[in-house]
Amino acid sequence: MKASELRDKSLAELDGILIDLRQEQFNLRMQQGIGQLSRPSEMTQARKNIARVKTIMNEQKAGEAS
Repeated sequence: MKASELRDKSLAELDGILIDLRQEQFNLRMQQGIGQLSRPSEMTQARKNIARVKTIMNEQKAGEAS
């Protein structure tokens, strides 16, 4: 997921993406807890994607405020 792709989306779409990413992160955490996580790098990627979406959302909110 690239930031340039996310910048084209509205806040409502970004909110939906954020919910999906948090659900994915939860599922990965559960897999890790029971030892079924095949690629630990997926956890890192999920965290980075969540941060990326939140950053874009904050940029858009700041742009609307000014």
